[in-house]
Amino acid sequence: MEETFRHIIGPDSNAINWWQMSIRGIIIFCLAIALVRVGDRRVFSKNAAFDIVLGIILGSILSRTITGNSPFIPTLITTIVLVALHWLFAWIAKHNHTFGKLIKGEKLAMIKEGRLQEDNMKKANITIHDLHEILRLDGKLTKIEEVQEAYLERSGNISIIPRKKS
Repeated sequence: MEETFRHIIGPDSNAINWWQMSIRGIIIFCLAIALVRVGDRRVFSKNAAFDIVLGIILGSILSRTITGNSPFIPTLITTIVLVALHWLFAWIAKHNHTFGKLIKGEKLAMIKEGRLQEDNMKKANITIHDLHEILRLDGKLTKIEEVQEAYLERSGNISIIPRKKS
């Protein structure tokens, strides 16, 4: 059985041929879809560095598996372990606010009650020009005074809450 499997996927080296690499690619593609579905779909959306890092690592590990630069089975097991670790960290973060802030970050106020929060803007390297661009694009607003609150979210996006018109 193992010998047949090795013949199908090829050796763990650069000596695999085109059809063995193709079979590896099909297996890795199906496994990656399953892992993302079982893991957390946030991995490939705009989210915290915590999610982005897993996406980058998975891409790197799985591509090496396809080309034969990494041993097939140990690499698949490592990939599954990393997705499980991501899931575990997300679960802990959901139940422990301090841990959640550590691995996912926390929102940062850019505008409160129509007033710039300049210290927070400096921390986040956000300029007034960046803020005005976001206001125009996402909030359809032109003045800081029209904003009740604006936050730099953990995902890197800026959310805008306009003032209520009287």
